[in-house]
Amino acid sequence: MNTRTIHLKAQQNLFNQINHYLKRQHVKNLAYRAIIYFLLIIGSFLISLPFFWMISTSLKKPGTEFTIPIQWIPNPPRWDNYLKGWSILPFNIWLFNTITITAISTIGSLLSSSVIAFGFARIDFPGRNILFLLVLATMMLPYPSVIIPLFILYKNLGWLDSFKPLTIPTFFGVNAFYIFLLRQFFKTIPKDLDDAARVDGCNTFGVFRYIALPLIKPALGIIFVFSFMYNWNDFLGPLIYLSSPEKFTLALGLRFFQSQYRVEWTLLMAVSLIVLSPCIILFFIAQKYYIQGIVITGIKG
Repeated sequence: MNTRTIHLKAQQNLFNQINHYLKRQHVKNLAYRAIIYFLLIIGSFLISLPFFWMISTSLKKPGTEFTIPIQWIPNPPRWDNYLKGWSILPFNIWLFNTITITAISTIGSLLSSSVIAFGFARIDFPGRNILFLLVLATMMLPYPSVIIPLFILYKNLGWLDSFKPLTIPTFFGVNAFYIFLLRQFFKTIPKDLDDAARVDGCNTFGVFRYIALPLIKPALGIIFVFSFMYNWNDFLGPLIYLSSPEKFTLALGLRFFQSQYRVEWTLLMAVSLIVLSPCIILFFIAQKYYIQGIVITGIKG
Protein backbone atom coordinates (compact mmCIF):
# COMPACT_ATOMS: atom_id res chain seq x y z
CA MET A 1 0.00 0.00 0.00
CA ASN A 2 1.57 3.26 -1.15
CA THR A 3 1.48 6.60 0.62
CA ARG A 4 -1.28 8.03 -1.62
CA THR A 5 -3.60 5.13 -0.83
CA ILE A 6 -3.01 5.53 2.91
CA HIS A 7 -3.73 9.27 2.64
CA LEU A 8 -6.99 8.68 0.72
CA LYS A 9 -8.11 6.09 3.22
CA ALA A 10 -7.42 8.45 6.09
CA GLN A 11 -9.43 11.16 4.35
CA GLN A 12 -12.30 8.73 3.80
CA ASN A 13 -12.31 7.79 7.47
CA LEU A 14 -12.30 11.44 8.46
CA PHE A 15 -15.26 12.18 6.15
CA ASN A 16 -17.14 9.19 7.55
CA GLN A 17 -16.59 10.43 11.10
CA ILE A 18 -17.71 13.94 10.17
CA ASN A 19 -20.85 12.59 8.43
CA HIS A 20 -21.63 10.40 11.40
CA TYR A 21 -21.21 13.37 13.77
CA LEU A 22 -23.43 15.58 11.60
CA LYS A 23 -26.12 12.90 11.42
CA ARG A 24 -26.07 12.52 15.22
CA GLN A 25 -26.32 16.30 15.63
CA HIS A 26 -29.18 16.42 13.14
CA VAL A 27 -31.05 13.68 15.03
CA LYS A 28 -30.41 15.52 18.33
CA ASN A 29 -31.70 18.78 16.87
CA LEU A 30 -34.82 17.06 15.52
CA ALA A 31 -35.48 15.42 18.90
CA TYR A 32 -34.92 18.73 20.72
CA ARG A 33 -37.28 20.59 18.38
CA ALA A 34 -39.87 17.82 18.67
CA ILE A 35 -39.81 18.09 22.47
CA ILE A 36 -40.09 21.89 22.31
CA TYR A 37 -43.02 21.74 19.86
CA PHE A 38 -44.72 19.07 21.96
CA LEU A 39 -44.42 21.20 25.13
CA LEU A 40 -45.65 24.29 23.25
CA ILE A 41 -48.65 22.42 21.87
CA ILE A 42 -49.52 21.06 25.33
CA GLY A 43 -49.05 24.51 26.91
CA SER A 44 -51.12 26.31 24.26
CA PHE A 45 -53.85 23.67 24.56
CA LEU A 46 -54.04 24.07 28.36
CA ILE A 47 -54.08 27.88 28.08
CA SER A 48 -56.80 27.75 25.41
CA LEU A 49 -58.96 25.29 27.33
CA PRO A 50 -61.08 27.99 29.11
CA PHE A 51 -61.68 29.68 25.75
CA PHE A 52 -62.81 26.36 24.23
CA TRP A 53 -65.14 25.84 27.20
CA MET A 54 -66.50 29.35 26.64
CA ILE A 55 -67.30 28.60 22.97
CA SER A 56 -68.75 25.21 23.84
CA THR A 57 -70.98 26.61 26.60
CA SER A 58 -72.27 29.37 24.32
CA LEU A 59 -73.73 26.67 22.03
CA LYS A 60 -75.29 24.46 24.71
CA LYS A 61 -78.83 24.04 25.86
CA PRO A 62 -79.53 25.82 29.19
CA GLY A 63 -79.03 23.46 32.12
CA THR A 64 -76.33 21.35 30.42
CA GLU A 65 -73.38 23.66 31.07
CA PHE A 66 -71.82 21.63 33.89
CA THR A 67 -72.74 18.06 32.97
CA ILE A 68 -70.06 15.40 33.62
CA PRO A 69 -68.39 14.30 31.41
CA ILE A 70 -68.08 17.65 29.68
CA GLN A 71 -69.77 17.77 26.29
CA TRP A 72 -67.24 19.78 24.29
CA ILE A 73 -69.20 19.61 21.02
CA PRO A 74 -72.90 20.29 21.72
CA ASN A 75 -75.33 18.25 19.66
CA PRO A 76 -77.24 20.05 18.29
CA PRO A 77 -75.46 23.44 18.67
CA ARG A 78 -77.76 26.24 19.84
CA TRP A 79 -76.72 29.09 17.54
CA ASP A 80 -79.78 31.08 18.57
CA ASN A 81 -78.13 31.68 21.98
CA TYR A 82 -76.15 34.52 20.36
CA LEU A 83 -79.24 36.25 18.98
CA LYS A 84 -81.29 35.64 22.12
CA GLY A 85 -78.51 36.84 24.45
CA TRP A 86 -77.87 39.98 22.40
CA SER A 87 -81.57 40.91 22.10
CA ILE A 88 -82.62 40.19 25.68
CA LEU A 89 -80.91 43.38 26.92
CA PRO A 90 -80.18 46.77 25.24
CA PHE A 91 -76.75 45.71 24.02
CA ASN A 92 -76.99 47.89 20.87
CA ILE A 93 -77.08 51.01 23.08
CA TRP A 94 -74.30 49.70 25.30
CA LEU A 95 -72.22 48.85 22.21
CA PHE A 96 -72.57 52.44 20.99
CA ASN A 97 -71.58 53.76 24.44
CA THR A 98 -68.54 51.48 24.54
CA ILE A 99 -67.42 52.49 21.05
CA THR A 100 -67.83 56.18 21.94
CA ILE A 101 -65.85 55.95 25.20
CA THR A 102 -63.14 53.75 23.67
CA ALA A 103 -62.69 55.94 20.59
CA ILE A 104 -62.50 59.24 22.52
CA SER A 105 -60.24 57.79 25.24
CA THR A 106 -57.87 56.22 22.71
CA ILE A 107 -57.58 59.45 20.73
CA GLY A 108 -57.04 61.39 23.96
CA SER A 109 -54.33 59.01 25.15
CA LEU A 110 -52.48 59.16 21.83
CA LEU A 111 -52.59 62.96 21.59
CA SER A 112 -51.75 63.85 25.18
CA SER A 113 -49.11 61.16 25.73
CA SER A 114 -47.23 61.99 22.52
CA VAL A 115 -47.19 65.76 23.20
CA ILE A 116 -46.10 65.38 26.84
CA ALA A 117 -43.50 62.73 26.02
CA PHE A 118 -42.05 64.94 23.26
CA GLY A 119 -41.70 67.80 25.73
CA PHE A 120 -39.86 65.62 28.25
CA ALA A 121 -37.60 64.10 25.61
CA ARG A 122 -36.74 66.99 23.26
CA ILE A 123 -37.31 70.32 25.02
CA ASP A 124 -35.00 71.62 27.72
CA PHE A 125 -36.74 73.54 30.51
CA PRO A 126 -35.98 74.07 34.22
CA GLY A 127 -37.04 71.20 36.46
CA ARG A 128 -37.69 68.83 33.56
CA ASN A 129 -36.14 65.78 35.22
CA ILE A 130 -37.83 66.42 38.57
CA LEU A 131 -41.20 66.86 36.90
CA PHE A 132 -40.70 63.67 34.92
CA LEU A 133 -39.84 61.79 38.12
CA LEU A 134 -43.09 63.07 39.64
CA VAL A 135 -44.97 61.77 36.61
CA LEU A 136 -43.29 58.39 36.99
CA ALA A 137 -44.12 58.38 40.70
CA THR A 138 -47.81 58.38 39.85
CA MET A 139 -47.28 54.90 38.40
CA MET A 140 -46.55 53.65 41.90
CA LEU A 141 -49.96 54.71 43.23
CA PRO A 142 -52.42 51.81 43.32
CA TYR A 143 -55.68 52.72 41.59
CA PRO A 144 -57.92 51.93 44.62
CA SER A 145 -56.08 54.62 46.62
CA VAL A 146 -57.23 57.38 44.25
CA ILE A 147 -60.78 56.20 43.62
CA ILE A 148 -62.36 58.26 46.43
CA PRO A 149 -60.46 61.55 45.72
CA LEU A 150 -61.29 61.25 42.01
CA PHE A 151 -64.93 60.48 42.76
CA ILE A 152 -65.23 63.57 44.99
CA LEU A 153 -63.49 65.70 42.35
CA TYR A 154 -65.76 64.53 39.53
CA LYS A 155 -68.81 64.91 41.75
CA ASN A 156 -67.92 68.56 42.48
CA LEU A 157 -67.43 69.11 38.75
CA GLY A 158 -70.87 67.61 38.07
CA TRP A 159 -69.44 64.89 35.84
CA LEU A 160 -71.06 61.87 37.53
CA ASP A 161 -73.34 59.69 35.42
CA SER A 162 -71.74 60.96 32.23
CA PHE A 163 -68.91 59.88 29.94
CA LYS A 164 -66.72 62.81 31.04
CA PRO A 165 -64.82 61.02 33.88
CA LEU A 166 -64.02 58.20 31.45
CA THR A 167 -62.87 60.32 28.51
CA ILE A 168 -61.76 63.89 29.37
CA PRO A 169 -58.86 62.92 31.74
CA THR A 170 -57.23 60.99 28.89
CA PHE A 171 -56.56 64.32 27.11
CA PHE A 172 -54.38 65.40 30.05
CA GLY A 173 -51.86 62.55 30.08
CA VAL A 174 -53.53 60.53 32.79
CA ASN A 175 -51.48 57.43 31.97
CA ALA A 176 -47.84 57.88 33.02
CA PHE A 177 -46.81 54.58 31.46
CA TYR A 178 -47.74 55.76 27.95
CA ILE A 179 -45.73 58.96 28.50
CA PHE A 180 -42.72 57.01 29.69
CA LEU A 181 -42.90 54.60 26.76
CA LEU A 182 -43.15 57.34 24.12
CA ARG A 183 -40.41 59.39 25.78
CA GLN A 184 -38.04 56.45 25.41
CA PHE A 185 -38.82 56.30 21.70
CA PHE A 186 -38.41 60.07 21.22
CA LYS A 187 -34.99 59.92 22.87
CA THR A 188 -33.76 57.44 20.26
CA ILE A 189 -34.29 59.99 17.44
CA PRO A 190 -31.07 61.92 16.63
CA LYS A 191 -31.27 65.61 17.59
CA ASP A 192 -29.56 66.50 14.32
CA LEU A 193 -32.93 65.95 12.64
CA ASP A 194 -34.44 68.66 14.87
CA ASP A 195 -31.66 71.09 13.93
CA ALA A 196 -32.04 70.31 10.23
CA ALA A 197 -35.80 70.87 10.43
CA ARG A 198 -35.34 74.20 12.25
CA VAL A 199 -32.88 75.34 9.56
CA ASP A 200 -35.60 74.58 7.00
CA GLY A 201 -38.04 76.80 8.91
CA CYS A 202 -39.86 74.40 11.24
CA ASN A 203 -40.81 75.58 14.71
CA THR A 204 -41.09 73.22 17.70
CA PHE A 205 -44.57 72.05 16.73
CA GLY A 206 -43.38 71.46 13.16
CA VAL A 207 -40.51 69.31 14.42
CA PHE A 208 -43.01 67.32 16.52
CA ARG A 209 -45.60 66.99 13.75
CA TYR A 210 -43.45 66.40 10.67
CA ILE A 211 -40.22 64.89 12.02
CA ALA A 212 -40.65 63.14 15.36
CA LEU A 213 -44.21 61.83 15.15
CA PRO A 214 -43.82 59.85 11.88
CA LEU A 215 -40.70 58.17 13.29
CA ILE A 216 -42.51 56.72 16.32
CA LYS A 217 -45.43 55.10 14.51
CA PRO A 218 -44.64 51.64 16.00
CA ALA A 219 -44.82 53.13 19.51
CA LEU A 220 -48.11 54.86 18.70
CA GLY A 221 -49.41 51.49 17.48
CA ILE A 222 -48.52 49.98 20.85
CA ILE A 223 -50.34 52.76 22.71
CA PHE A 224 -53.37 52.36 20.43
CA VAL A 225 -53.61 48.61 21.12
CA PHE A 226 -53.11 48.97 24.88
CA SER A 227 -55.53 51.89 25.20
CA PHE A 228 -58.22 50.25 23.05
CA MET A 229 -58.14 46.97 24.97
CA TYR A 230 -58.10 48.71 28.35
CA ASN A 231 -61.03 51.02 27.63
CA TRP A 232 -63.06 48.36 25.80
CA ASN A 233 -62.82 45.94 28.72
CA ASP A 234 -62.90 48.50 31.53
CA PHE A 235 -65.42 47.47 34.16
CA LEU A 236 -64.46 49.41 37.30
CA GLY A 237 -64.58 52.92 35.79
CA PRO A 238 -68.14 52.66 34.35
CA LEU A 239 -69.27 50.86 37.53
CA ILE A 240 -68.13 53.81 39.69
CA TYR A 241 -69.15 56.78 37.56
CA LEU A 242 -72.23 55.58 35.61
CA SER A 243 -75.61 54.96 37.24
CA SER A 244 -78.15 55.20 34.41
CA PRO A 245 -78.61 51.85 32.57
CA GLU A 246 -78.89 53.64 29.21
CA LYS A 247 -75.30 54.93 29.70
CA PHE A 248 -73.76 51.57 30.63
CA THR A 249 -71.00 49.91 28.62
CA LEU A 250 -70.82 46.31 27.38
CA ALA A 251 -68.49 45.21 30.19
CA LEU A 252 -70.95 46.55 32.75
CA GLY A 253 -74.02 45.21 30.94
CA LEU A 254 -72.74 41.64 31.00
CA ARG A 255 -73.32 41.59 34.74
CA PHE A 256 -77.08 41.67 34.14
CA PHE A 257 -76.95 37.98 33.21
CA GLN A 258 -76.22 37.28 36.86
CA SER A 259 -79.43 37.37 38.87
CA GLN A 260 -79.87 36.76 42.59
CA TYR A 261 -80.47 33.02 42.24
CA ARG A 262 -78.83 31.86 39.00
CA VAL A 263 -76.58 32.82 36.10
CA GLU A 264 -77.60 32.38 32.47
CA TRP A 265 -74.28 30.80 31.51
CA THR A 266 -75.15 29.94 27.91
CA LEU A 267 -76.33 33.46 27.11
CA LEU A 268 -73.54 35.04 29.14
CA MET A 269 -70.86 33.09 27.23
CA ALA A 270 -72.52 33.83 23.87
CA VAL A 271 -72.64 37.60 24.46
CA SER A 272 -69.17 37.56 26.04
CA LEU A 273 -67.78 36.07 22.83
CA ILE A 274 -69.43 38.83 20.79
CA VAL A 275 -68.04 41.49 23.15
CA LEU A 276 -64.60 39.88 23.05
CA SER A 277 -64.47 39.54 19.26
CA PRO A 278 -63.18 43.14 18.52
CA CYS A 279 -60.24 42.58 20.89
CA ILE A 280 -59.45 39.23 19.23
CA ILE A 281 -59.62 40.76 15.75
CA LEU A 282 -57.48 43.71 16.85
CA PHE A 283 -54.94 41.34 18.39
CA PHE A 284 -54.49 39.42 15.14
CA ILE A 285 -54.33 42.61 13.06
CA ALA A 286 -51.92 44.45 15.38
CA GLN A 287 -50.18 41.36 16.73
CA LYS A 288 -46.79 42.77 15.77
CA TYR A 289 -47.30 45.95 17.82
CA TYR A 290 -48.76 44.03 20.77
CA ILE A 291 -45.80 41.63 21.02
CA GLN A 292 -43.39 44.50 20.43
CA GLY A 293 -45.02 46.36 23.30
CA ILE A 294 -44.56 43.42 25.65
CA VAL A 295 -40.92 43.10 24.59
CA ILE A 296 -40.24 46.82 25.01
CA THR A 297 -41.96 47.01 28.39
CA GLY A 298 -39.90 44.02 29.46
CA ILE A 299 -36.61 45.54 28.32
CA LYS A 300 -37.07 49.24 29.03
CA GLY A 301 -39.64 49.04 31.83
